[in-house]
Amino acid sequence: MSMIRDLRAAVRPSLRKDGASPYSATASSSSAYAYDATREAASAVVDCAVYQDGRRVTCADTLTPHEAMLEVRRQGGFAWIGLHEPTEAEFAGIAAEFGLHPLAVEDAVHAHQRPKLERYDDTLFTVFKTIHYVEHEELTATSEVVETGEVMCFTGRDFFITVRHGGHGSLRALRRRLQEDPELLAKGPSAVLHTIADHVVDGYLAVADAMQDDIDEVETEVFSAPSKGRGTARGVDAGRIYQLKREVLEFKRAVAPLLRPMQLLSERPMRLIDPDIQKYFRDVADHLTRVQEQVVGFDELLNSILQANLAQAAVAQNEDMRKITSWAAIIAVPTAVCGVYGMNFDHMPELHWRFGYPMVLALIGGVCFAIHRTLKRNGWL
Repeated sequence: MSMIRDLRAAVRPSLRKDGASPYSATASSSSAYAYDATREAASAVVDCAVYQDGRRVTCADTLTPHEAMLEVRRQGGFAWIGLHEPTEAEFAGIAAEFGLHPLAVEDAVHAHQRPKLERYDDTLFTVFKTIHYVEHEELTATSEVVETGEVMCFTGRDFFITVRHGGHGSLRALRRRLQEDPELLAKGPSAVLHTIADHVVDGYLAVADAMQDDIDEVETEVFSAPSKGRGTARGVDAGRIYQLKREVLEFKRAVAPLLRPMQLLSERPMRLIDPDIQKYFRDVADHLTRVQEQVVGFDELLNSILQANLAQAAVAQNEDMRKITSWAAIIAVPTAVCGVYGMNFDHMPELHWRFGYPMVLALIGGVCFAIHRTLKRNGWL
């Protein structure tokens, strides 16, 4: 075994000198395939660059992922490759070039994954759910409050690959900001992973603040409805509350599963994570915990608001039924009297008396007035 290791050590440097792949002859043919396939992935590649000592040393105009790795193997540093919604064919070459695990590749291509952190050999695969707040003039029962996307990250010793899904959450500004801090970027791929995690969680905080305004607006409408509608909740649409609750649930699905990965990155030593960078993951985990508490609070508050709204609707229906019953009781008086006198009997009280008719009308009016006063005094009318 020692002789084989010595042979490999002797072969690798000679291959690096002439720019060939640092693997065996079989690996060279595989690398050639990867080179052709990575050119096919050009349409999905958003940016591709090599960083040495925290500074960008190549441009993305002509550089392919294969060429970026050749540059890294010759000069050191790491390659950062960004892709947007690649197809299987577009991503196949990059997966072969960097030796990505098939399961992680499948997740990255098909998206719709749960936030998670997985380790495949010498590669960390991280999934983040991005949340974007959708601006709206008025919240309705069909309003879209949050829009989700995904960012998948492959973190290796000398490469970092991002695969983004969704129409928002661009990482261009984040890349430029990192390039302005060479000292941080010099820490390698783990610094990029931390910056993306921090960027995603900061987005959660902004969305939580915006959703708080929507919830406050709905809460105000629900509890001010009785004063506007004389004890009824006719002005509040329960569909709006339910829609907001569904959007909060979508938010919760993005935040809750990410807690464990952030705790692992901040607490458990990992070979691919620089110890100096690991300290910063604690801050991200702390912010994420804060967002998680906010989202749980939103869910509970919306439950209370929905129950209060339904209770107000039940009270409004009860008051309507009391009013209907009250008027039915008043109308029952003339109905009963007129029903009796409409039987056409010959011998009836005051039937042939001159003042019989006005007396009956006065009796009906007096009884109805007395019932009305009594019901109004008791709050039924």
